[in-house]
Amino acid sequence: MPKTKSAQKELRKNIKRRIRNLKRKKQIKETIKQFLIALKNKDQEKAKEYLSLAYKYLDKATKTFMHKNTANRIKSKLAQKFNKAFSA
Repeated sequence: MPKTKSAQKELRKNIKRRIRNLKRKKQIKETIKQFLIALKNKDQEKAKEYLSLAYKYLDKATKTFMHKNTANRIKSKLAQKFNKAFSA
């Protein structure tokens, strides 16, 4: 356990940040799963909705815990899957 007052505060901040980041990661994963389910069911409207939500969450994640290139790579993969499923 931290000894100094500032170290104790830093620990509290780290715990809060960790919880917030875990919630965001879970939110991203759940949105991507919903997107993939919509693709599987050939539901273009739902897929488009979840794709836009995934983009939004990934962009927000780049500001805190995710590298920009990682988020862009995930967004690119999702867009490819969407275009492949609904291009024909």
